[in-house]
Amino acid sequence: MSILICPGVHNLELTQSFLQGLPLRSTPNLLAADHTNQSENLFIFPAQCYPAYSVFHIVHFLQETFRQHQLSSAQTGLVFLSFSAGVAGAMGAAWAWQQLGGQVKALIALDGWGVPLYGDFPIHRVSHDYFTHWSSALWGAGADSFYAEPAIDHLELWRSPQTVQGWWVPVANPTQQSPTATTAAIFLTVLLQRYGESGLFVS
Repeated sequence: MSILICPGVHNLELTQSFLQGLPLRSTPNLLAADHTNQSENLFIFPAQCYPAYSVFHIVHFLQETFRQHQLSSAQTGLVFLSFSAGVAGAMGAAWAWQQLGGQVKALIALDGWGVPLYGDFPIHRVSHDYFTHWSSALWGAGADSFYAEPAIDHLELWRSPQTVQGWWVPVANPTQQSPTATTAAIFLTVLLQRYGESGLFVS
């Protein structure tokens, strides 16, 4: 499985900070002059070069990346991890990737308010406050979700997921558990491990 990170419209330093906030075994240096936005399992769409919401550019980036790494789109599960305007691009790219024969394991949308979140793959929402969490559910509630409490700034969710306190809300089911207090970073890490990327993280 591989992860595609789709940032929003913001400084590249914020995405670097986001990666440093996750317990990755090896954190790529996006600010290095020779960085290619790719590793074997972690791909970062260069939103500083192309529109974050552009489905065309994201799909083209994926095709080139899979070709360079000699990966099979049909056999390599892909998780889209997206933020803000990048959620719009990731959602459309996930649909398009499936139409092209690719395998989408899940999509995680951080503050993708206003973007319809529907697909035949698991979709998880992460919100910077309860209002965004509640209102974005009207566009598709999806699977397990998280919202910050106390509320934080929109960009803070991407800048420092390890310090964002909040609630993990399980998907509604007959044996639904109560929301669990945790951080955004822990929520994201557990989800990514659930979808098969435990090797990326410090155990």
